[in-house]
Amino acid sequence: MNHSLARHRETRKLFTLVENRTTYNAEYSELNIFETHKVAERVSLTFDFPVIASMLTGKKIMHLENLPAFDFLPGESVVMPADKEMVIDFPIATKNSPTQCLALGIDPEKISEVALKFNQHVQIENENNKWNLEEGMASHLTNQTEVNYLIDRLVNTFTQNSTSKDVLLDLMIQELIVRLLQTKAKYTILNDHLEIFSDTRIGSVVKYIKENLTDKSISIDKLAEKAYMSTSNFHKKFKNTLGISPIDFMNSEKIKFAKKLMKKNRNMLISEIAFKSGFNNVSYFNRQFKKLELMTPQQFRQSFS
Repeated sequence: MNHSLARHRETRKLFTLVENRTTYNAEYSELNIFETHKVAERVSLTFDFPVIASMLTGKKIMHLENLPAFDFLPGESVVMPADKEMVIDFPIATKNSPTQCLALGIDPEKISEVALKFNQHVQIENENNKWNLEEGMASHLTNQTEVNYLIDRLVNTFTQNSTSKDVLLDLMIQELIVRLLQTKAKYTILNDHLEIFSDTRIGSVVKYIKENLTDKSISIDKLAEKAYMSTSNFHKKFKNTLGISPIDFMNSEKIKFAKKLMKKNRNMLISEIAFKSGFNNVSYFNRQFKKLELMTPQQFRQSFS
């Protein structure tokens, strides 16, 4: 990303100190890089097409219709449907350390085309086939490694003059849409407070996992049986829909539970936390924890002590 931004700074022109906008165009998308060089409040921004906004440097405070105000930091993204207002504060922007953010706009027809293919791919009989990005409210994404990696590649390709630029961008945009659909499916099913998905096969399995986290006898075969599917078909549909395998999903939910335990019981042994979180093996628990949190359980505990 640093090389891409350096290339961008060499050619961009500054017209304003607040949300100076540089646009790079492609066949099905446009990349807008915004830079703010002074503290500002209540700056309004609206796009007439769906966008994914991603922070590059600095900090914003975002005010969106359906979410409490939140700090927007590098490595985080926001998915915005068309015609939804973002109201933004810039608390730390300066001339030498500007706040930089990108907004990637995607042609709604391209989103519909990829969403149709995605839904056909993940459909289980007459359910699990209505995922889209164009309806609903804004969403705030954090810890999205694959999405961040794709955005880095997109910025790099947008800011280069390459003969294959449009073809490469088209492929990356399609992958990004799929990743975002999977993220939306995962978030929606995990936060299904109205239990809209509880009678669907993927939704009922996710609910079962969450309610039986510490049951060490749960296996993929057992989950497939719950979904009334063959093991191989269940594994494929689950991963295609949520972007994560059933085993990795179970482990991520167990690690979330372990983190709560560590915060609540500060003197509990790591081995006991691992066991209470549904892990049979402490070294496996440690490996999974580090893989997901980028730190060991001991380092996590020290971070809030």
